[in-house]
Amino acid sequence: MIIRFEYRPDENGNKQDAHIAKAVEGFFALTGLEGWQEELRAVAPTEKKPERTLLEKHITDYTAKNTFDYFIHKDLGGFLRRELDFFIKNEVMHLDDIESESVPRVEQYLSKLKVLRKIAHKIIAFHEQLENFQKKLWLKKKFVLETHYCVTLDRVPEELYPEIIENDAQREEWVRLFAFDELDGYSEHLMSNFLENNKSLIVDTRFFPDLFKLELLNSFESMDDHCDGVLINGENHQAINLLSHRFAGKFHSVYIDPPYNTDAGPIAYKNGYRHSSWLALVGQRLRSTIPLLDGGCIICITIDDTELPYLRMISDTIIPDYELLGVVAIKNNPAGRTGTVGFSICHEYALFYGIPGLSIIGRLEHSEAQKARYKESDDLGAFEWTNFRKHGGLNTYRTERPRQFYPIYIFGENIRIPAMDWDNSARQWVVLDEPSEEENTLLPIDEKGRERIWDFGADTAIRNIPHLAVRSDAKGIPAIYRKWRINSDGLLPQTFWDKSEYSAVEYGTNLLTNMFGETHKFTFPKSIHAVVDCLRVTGLKNNIDGIVFDYFAGSGTTGHGVIMLNRADGGDRKYVLVEMESYFDTALKPRIQKAIYSADWKSGKPKSRKTGISHMFKYMRLESYEDALDNLELKRTDEQQLLLDSEEAQGADGLREEYLLSYMLDVETRDSPSLLNIDAFKDPWNYELKITRNDETKRVKVDLVETFNWLLGLRVKTMSRVRGVYMVTGMNPQDEKVLVLWRKLEETDNEALDDWFKKSQYSTRELEFDLIYVNGDNHLENLRKDEETWKVRLIEQEFKRLMFDTRDV
Repeated sequence: MIIRFEYRPDENGNKQDAHIAKAVEGFFALTGLEGWQEELRAVAPTEKKPERTLLEKHITDYTAKNTFDYFIHKDLGGFLRRELDFFIKNEVMHLDDIESESVPRVEQYLSKLKVLRKIAHKIIAFHEQLENFQKKLWLKKKFVLETHYCVTLDRVPEELYPEIIENDAQREEWVRLFAFDELDGYSEHLMSNFLENNKSLIVDTRFFPDLFKLELLNSFESMDDHCDGVLINGENHQAINLLSHRFAGKFHSVYIDPPYNTDAGPIAYKNGYRHSSWLALVGQRLRSTIPLLDGGCIICITIDDTELPYLRMISDTIIPDYELLGVVAIKNNPAGRTGTVGFSICHEYALFYGIPGLSIIGRLEHSEAQKARYKESDDLGAFEWTNFRKHGGLNTYRTERPRQFYPIYIFGENIRIPAMDWDNSARQWVVLDEPSEEENTLLPIDEKGRERIWDFGADTAIRNIPHLAVRSDAKGIPAIYRKWRINSDGLLPQTFWDKSEYSAVEYGTNLLTNMFGETHKFTFPKSIHAVVDCLRVTGLKNNIDGIVFDYFAGSGTTGHGVIMLNRADGGDRKYVLVEMESYFDTALKPRIQKAIYSADWKSGKPKSRKTGISHMFKYMRLESYEDALDNLELKRTDEQQLLLDSEEAQGADGLREEYLLSYMLDVETRDSPSLLNIDAFKDPWNYELKITRNDETKRVKVDLVETFNWLLGLRVKTMSRVRGVYMVTGMNPQDEKVLVLWRKLEETDNEALDDWFKKSQYSTRELEFDLIYVNGDNHLENLRKDEETWKVRLIEQEFKRLMFDTRDV
C-alpha cells in the first residue's frame, strides 16, 4: 500500500509530533481500509513511545528524511577503518592490563581483539559497498530525458508554416502566453500571412512530431551557433557534471543566487540548512564550476548576512586563484523585512570574485538624471560646463599640488596661459610673460581666499584651451570653465547600491505579476535591474558575445537580464540556466518566452509586440539521482546462484560472503537502465526509464542522441535523418570533426550500413571527419591515427566510459 503525504515545514513553530499525530488520526478515520488499518495499528514501540503504531513509525521516518541533512561519503571504508583502529587503541586495548596478565590471558585478550576487528571489517565492508555504490550513482553523468527547442518564427523555414498553422496546441500556447487572440485578424483557423506578420511568435517543438523538429534543426547550418540559450531542468550538480566537456573554459560570467539560510520565509529549496550543509551545497557546486570558466570570468554570488562570513571562508578555500574583487551591499527591500525582531533588514550582498590581472570589472551605466546634465554637445559628444578650479578635499590645495597653481590671462572670451619656468627649490612657477593691459589675471583662489588648484597642469591646460571658456560664475564674476564629458565607459561600481530600481518587490515580484498576471507563484524574485547591473560588473556589458551561467536560476531573472542587454545593443550574449524545481515550467521557461516576445507587459499581456527579438533556446530535462535509484534492477543469473550455493562458496570466509559484502551491488545492477543497458542500444529510440514526477510514475524514453552529444562535449553543427540513419556532425573540445551515426540494428544491419556509406559518398579513409561513432558492431574499415587511437569507435563503449568518468568531478 502506498500512502502519499506531503511534508510542509510549520510556519507557526508547532512541533512535527502534532502534525504526525493528526495524520495518523486522519488515516485511521478513513473507511474501506479496515484490513490495512489493522496491519498498520501493529505496535512498533520506542523507549519513549511504547504504544507507537507501525503507521506512526513510517510517517516519522518520512518526516525525518525531510529534516535531516544527508551526505554521500567520498571514502567511507577508509574513514571507518581509521576510526576502528582509533577506537580499539583508546577504548578496548589497555596496555596496563596486558603487562599485569599471564601469557594465556594475554593471548586470550589478543584473540578477542582479532575477532572484534574481523567482525568490524565485515560490517565496514558492507557499508562501504553501499556508500560507494551511492557515490557511483551520484557521480555518473545523468541521461537527458527530453530535449526541445523554442524558436522565433523569423528563423523557421516557411515550408513548415502549414504544419504550424494546423497545430492547435501551439496556437493555444500563443493565446495563453502572448494573448495572441487579441491580435487583429486572429481566428482559430490561422493563415500563413498571419504568421508572416508576427515573426516574434515562438514555436515550441514539444507540440510537434520528431520529424518536424528534425527538419527545423536541419535548416540551420550550425545549430549550436544559432542557439542563444540553454535551459536545464535538473539538479544543478548533475547539470554541471554533464556540461563539463561542452563548456570547459567557455563561461565569461557566472551569477548565482543560492538559497539563503534564513527562516524569514519559505523558499522552494530546503529551508534552514545547517551551516556545514549549506556550505557543502554551495561549495561543492562552486568547485565543479571552476573548470568551466574562461580566464577572465567574474563570479557574482548574492547572499544575506547569515551565510556571508561562511561563504567568504569557503570561497577562499575552494577557489584560491580567485580573489574577492569587491562586496556590494544592495538595498533590495527599501521597506525593510517585516516580522523580524530587532533590525529591519533591507539589504543583501553581492560578492564578486575574479583572477587579478585577468578579470576586468565592468562599469555601470549613468542614470538618466546624470545623462540629462550633459545638455550641450560638440564634435566629441555631449558635455556640461564645470568650473576649472578644483574644490573638495585636501588634495585640491596649492600646498598639495603646486604645479597646478598658475595664472591664466583672460580678455573677453580669449584665454591665454603665459610662458613659465618651474622653480623646484621654491616649488612654484616663475611667470616669464606678464599680462597685457587688456588682460585680467585669474588664479584658482576660492571665495574664502584659499589657494586651490586648476583641474589640469599647465601643459595639459595649454593643449585643452579649445575646451575651456570664460563664463560668469553664480555671483556673476568671470571664471574659467571646462567641458566636462560623460565617461562613455560608464561609472566604476560603488560598494553601496540604493537605486529605487533595485527593489525586489517593485522590479521582481511586481514585474512577474505584470508578465503573468496574478497566476505566478514564484516567491522572492530578484530585481531585474539589480541582476543586470551585477552582470554589467562581471564585464558582460562590453562582452557582447559572452556566455552567462546561472545554476540557481529560479524564475529566470538572469536569462531575462541577458535578453534585455541584447535587445538594447543588438548583442549576441548567451545564457545557460539550471533549475530543478517545478517552476521551471510555470515560471522560468514561460518568462524567457515572454521576455523574447515583448519588452513590456501589463496584467499578463504584452504592451509592445514590436519589441520582440529573434531568438532560439534549447530546453531539456535530466534524470535525477532518485530516478537512478528507482531504475536499479538486481539480476542474478542461474550460473551465479549455482556458484554461490556451492559448498566451496558457502565455507567460512568463502566466496559467497565476500561477494555479498563487497561486490553484489556492482555485479547485479550492471544491466540496470540507469546504469546503461548496452543491449538496449540495438534500438536507441526506445531506451526507457521509470520517472516519477508530481507523484506520478511513468515510463519515459531517454534521449540517447542528446545525452551522447553532451558526453562528447560536441558543438553540434547538423542533425538529420538520411535513409534510416540518424546523423550528427560537429566539433569536439579538441576541435576534431566528428560524425555520429545512430541506427536501429534490425532495420540497418552492417551490410545496409556499408551501403549507406557508399551512397552518402563517405569513407573512413577520407579526412572529412576525424572521428566516427557508430552504435552496434560493424564492418566499417578502421584506421589508427597518429596517436594510436581508432578513427571508428563504438558508441556503446564511449558512452559507458564517458558516463562513469569522474576525473573532472
